[in-house]
Amino acid sequence: MDLVPALEDPLKKVLGPATAKVMAEHLGLHTVGDLLHHYPRRYEERGQLTHLADLPMDEHVTVVAQVADARLHTFASAKAPRGKGQRLEVTITDGSGRLQLVFFGNGVHKPHKELLPGTRALFAGKVSVFNRRLQLAHPAYELLRGDDVSETVDSWAGALIPMYPATAKLESWKIAKAVQTVLPSAQEAVDPLPDSLRDGRSLVSLPEALLKIHRPHTKADIADARSRLKWDEAFVLQVALARRRHADAQLPAVARVPAPDGLLAAFDAKLPFTLTEGQRKVSKEIFGDLATEHPMHRLLQGEVGSGKTLVALRAMLAVVDAGGQAAMLAPTEVLAQQHHRSVVEMMGELAEGGMLGGAEQGTKVVLLTGSMGAAARRQALLDLVTGEAGIVIGTHALIEDKVQFHDLGLVVVDEQHRFGVEQRDALRGKGKQPPHLLVMTATPIPRTVAMTVFGDLETSVLDQLPAGRSPIASHVVPAADKPHFLARAWERVREEVAGGHQGYVVCPRIGDEEDAPKKKSPEDEAEKRPPLAVLDIAGRLAEGPLQGLKVEVLHGRMPPDDKDAVMRRFAAGETDVLVATTVIEVGVNVPNATAMVIMDADRFGVSQLHQLRGRVGRGSAPGLCLLVTEMPEASAARQRLSAVASTLDGFELSRIDLEQRREGDVLGQAQSGARSSLRMLAVIEDEEIIAEAREEAAAVVAADPDLDRLPGLRTALEALLDEEREQYLDKG
Repeated sequence: MDLVPALEDPLKKVLGPATAKVMAEHLGLHTVGDLLHHYPRRYEERGQLTHLADLPMDEHVTVVAQVADARLHTFASAKAPRGKGQRLEVTITDGSGRLQLVFFGNGVHKPHKELLPGTRALFAGKVSVFNRRLQLAHPAYELLRGDDVSETVDSWAGALIPMYPATAKLESWKIAKAVQTVLPSAQEAVDPLPDSLRDGRSLVSLPEALLKIHRPHTKADIADARSRLKWDEAFVLQVALARRRHADAQLPAVARVPAPDGLLAAFDAKLPFTLTEGQRKVSKEIFGDLATEHPMHRLLQGEVGSGKTLVALRAMLAVVDAGGQAAMLAPTEVLAQQHHRSVVEMMGELAEGGMLGGAEQGTKVVLLTGSMGAAARRQALLDLVTGEAGIVIGTHALIEDKVQFHDLGLVVVDEQHRFGVEQRDALRGKGKQPPHLLVMTATPIPRTVAMTVFGDLETSVLDQLPAGRSPIASHVVPAADKPHFLARAWERVREEVAGGHQGYVVCPRIGDEEDAPKKKSPEDEAEKRPPLAVLDIAGRLAEGPLQGLKVEVLHGRMPPDDKDAVMRRFAAGETDVLVATTVIEVGVNVPNATAMVIMDADRFGVSQLHQLRGRVGRGSAPGLCLLVTEMPEASAARQRLSAVASTLDGFELSRIDLEQRREGDVLGQAQSGARSSLRMLAVIEDEEIIAEAREEAAAVVAADPDLDRLPGLRTALEALLDEEREQYLDKG
């Protein structure tokens, strides 16, 4: 009897080097266990064919259908001038629609013999349009012979045919055959769920779930397998996070309690407005954490403009009051400079500690970025090591070995998803004991995603906008269907400028890329032109619809001094219209800017559009955001834009965004780009499972932090989170 391959065996030992190589390179599958966890995306039923009428364009599809007719055409061509060129056209049908298959040249002989009318088969290829008809060119196919006792029947014996996430190099049925080879190994799978949990929720065992997901006989089999595998993913992930929380709670930290009549009290006394209810509530949560002797790990979510920076600044002042230092980390130099400017403005003479004219409770606020001059940098480093500077704001430059703190008590990270984990860790390591950590994000994250991705951070949400912020009207401008709408958009920008305001025009690309898109074939060109570029659009606008206005450009590849000069002129109102890339997405604050036109808006994600839009309407005048697109009305891209135009609620948008994208993208963004470990769990649909798994995980870890009594769970944890990933999860 053949030996059953072990789960950790490399695939090349079991499947042969060629298949194993494609699986590793294109699907990220390396071991027998990886392949067993590569689940079918959907199932085809023997008697019920895929709807050919609903095929998506430009995607690799697998369909089950019957050959209606096949014709061999002979024609003359450059390669075969005597009329010996051959083209086989096969029409297949499934009752709902028809699809043309085309084979050329030497590729016609085998299908000509095999694809006879009445034959049923699986066909896989990329859907394209030729002469206004859908077609698959040179599809791969696998015949379904009902009465033949060949291996085809064995592999397709079930009534439900699994369809796997496939690639052009490896069709779904080849993956199915490979799975068939390793399926006996499923018996070796160690069950990570504690028995009590499994029995309490009547979940099938892991080996049974793997058999049922790959070879179901009924739809009930699929449902059983799915609910079990979802629980595995949710639970193992939540255990990893619960262990991080548990480990963090054991770390020592210095409690930081502000002095009753110190810097924070002096700052609050000179605030020209009162804090919103939300700001007070969130500050209370933060101050509660800062007063304990283990490090705070808190995620502060707040809509664009909800006043997160003020909340973070008050936390920093509380720590300075208590004798510590606070560091704020920004993802870009533009942002670091901006945060520095706004903090110094908000603090006034309190930011001039030790200087003439400074307040006596004041402290020094220093900026540290990579492009600073040597002298300024030396002074900043000196101020940090002596403790003269209570607050430092900077970019990755803060993390370099040379930077020493006197007593680092709090790290505030702005826009966490742009900030690598290693960097945050390096900064944490600069305190005598681990500093408190506050992570800020303006991307609203639905509760379950926060639980899944930032499960080790306590979450605070600021959902009120401060008084005096104006509403933003958003509209989709269909440039292809209605060109006059675009002309009107530019008139609206002129009207805003005439009223004493300013505007932004945002483009997806800079326009001087060395790697400009390669020339494509003419039909590609028409369908997918390169995204619009800042440098082209700025020129066209200045000479055309915005002639006479002062138009400037801003993008990430400009030297830092030039960027800063452009931003200063815009902030001072000397520039009417700023044509920019997404460098303005986060943190740019020019209250006088009221209009934004986003070109090729369909090329941006939902949360990115929401962030960009948050740059207008920051003053007392209402904001206007115009989303320009050439996508047709029925397209998914247009629906996405309509959703953005229809609501200003970031949490609502992030749900829409998640439903439209695959989970992997969401978690992938948040998890250092690592391939999402969630294959079965849908973060939005499975809200209940995630919440319950979090509770179960917390209880398991509290009772047995090292999981000594649950070796199966420990193994699953190691598989899910190799060392680097478990470290990663912690950081959110």
